[in-house]
Amino acid sequence: MIRLRVAAWLALVSTFTGLTAVAADNASPGEAMAPEAAWQHEFGSSHETRMKWWREARFGMFIHWGVYSVPAGVWKGEQSKHIGEWLMLDYKIPVAEYGALAQKFNPVKFDAHEWVRVAKEAGMKYIVITAKHHDGFAMFHSKASPYNIYDATPFKRDPLQELAAACRKDGIKLGFYYSEAQDWHHPGGAAAKGGHWDPAQDGGMDDYIDKIAVPQVKELLSNYGPVGVLWWDTPVGMNPERVAKFLPLLKRQPNLITNNRLDSKKTTGDFVTPEQRIPETGIPGKDWETCMTMNHTWGYKSFDHDWKPASTILHNLIDIASKGGNYLVNVGPTSEGLIPEPSIERLKEIGKWMKVNGEAIYGTTASPLPRLPWGRCTARANANSTTLYLHVFDWPGDGKLVVPGLNNDVLSASLLASGKRLVTTATGEGLSIALPPAAPDIISSTVVLRVKASVAPK
Repeated sequence: MIRLRVAAWLALVSTFTGLTAVAADNASPGEAMAPEAAWQHEFGSSHETRMKWWREARFGMFIHWGVYSVPAGVWKGEQSKHIGEWLMLDYKIPVAEYGALAQKFNPVKFDAHEWVRVAKEAGMKYIVITAKHHDGFAMFHSKASPYNIYDATPFKRDPLQELAAACRKDGIKLGFYYSEAQDWHHPGGAAAKGGHWDPAQDGGMDDYIDKIAVPQVKELLSNYGPVGVLWWDTPVGMNPERVAKFLPLLKRQPNLITNNRLDSKKTTGDFVTPEQRIPETGIPGKDWETCMTMNHTWGYKSFDHDWKPASTILHNLIDIASKGGNYLVNVGPTSEGLIPEPSIERLKEIGKWMKVNGEAIYGTTASPLPRLPWGRCTARANANSTTLYLHVFDWPGDGKLVVPGLNNDVLSASLLASGKRLVTTATGEGLSIALPPAAPDIISSTVVLRVKASVAPK
């Protein structure tokens, strides 16, 4: 029965792949095929290979940094109630007036190696930084537009070049966020929430795509060495014809992975991107990544001091890994080029936990167990056994940790932090594990449980 089901599934996949190829081959000259079909035709076959490092990584750093860090969420004395990087649109700031902020942007305290060190010591395996956000300001030396950090500011440096070198040195994957559709500076760029407000923004979107967006993406994929991720955002007006202009560029980086925000229906890409939320049951059958802020903003706001505690961020990471996803945690550097100290403090605390417990996060898969009342589970399956990492948030006062419904034969049980062996007992409720009185870690302690065979989801 199992073999028949597998055969049927393989036949279905083969049929879908064949239909996709036929759709591609039958596309009329000058007519762009549906984005999903086009993406599958060009990149579907290499998806598994390209995603291997990302599935192993599980934890990354998002960096929202740009000229919006100069006003830091304040415009003409008023504190914005929205996220910092949307200031230009929220206050309908004229292009020339907002553009003048570039002259005040001089992040002389920026140190790429320090940023990478912070990420690496936190246990993060990749970094995604805003190469260009919706305000149209490029954080790299772009020849497609002078509105960039090298040409338009006193800084006269390319921070993405420096960050790329630092990432290569320390073995961290580097990715670029790029706003392909929204651009509130260049004529023709899209604008959400009511559209343009300044005649300087008027123009054709296709001209904007051809003259700004496509050339800049080409620069990012050509001039900065290996790029791990291209993270699109807000695909306003991204129809099949516009999407088709970007797809050939992706072949410049054969190992590149992309998210699902290139086309307006979000059907392309290697992984999906729930934002500021963790799906209740994950997203079965999909690679997914939750991106989340540490406070309430992505771009720096000088007055947002409502920081999530490290325990919450760490529980989020464990929860996401237990559902088969990745966690991309944001920092919003200042206009001087510094990551805010509260962010660093929390990342240091997470890093201490990861040094001990990283094995229970990296390269693991979603829990095969039902929802656990005391914490979460991540897993790693081998040929004849399964390792279950039991993340205990609430240490049992009676010293008994019950894993409901688990009846596999136990090979071993131990604490990850110390290697201390633990005694297990099969009960009517499931497997009971005898724990010492004190938890190794007050935020989350890890029990490593090796059992025979696979563990079937219940």
